[in-house]
Amino acid sequence: MIRVPHQELSTEALNGVIDAFILREGTDYGHDEYDMESKRQRVRRQLETGRAGIFYHPEEDFVDLQLIKD
Repeated sequence: MIRVPHQELSTEALNGVIDAFILREGTDYGHDEYDMESKRQRVRRQLETGRAGIFYHPEEDFVDLQLIKD
């Protein structure tokens, strides 16, 4: 697995990875309702602070966004 700096992705590619993460079944934001743009901003902040990362899995040729636990 290779970590991909989010700053190196185009805006379209970054939005695609973020949207796939948000729409993934099981992504839970608790009891509060958020619109899609609010969710995107929240994930971007997590990427900027290092609480989430984008990873490329060469064996499966797959890109994934993962939360990073302390």
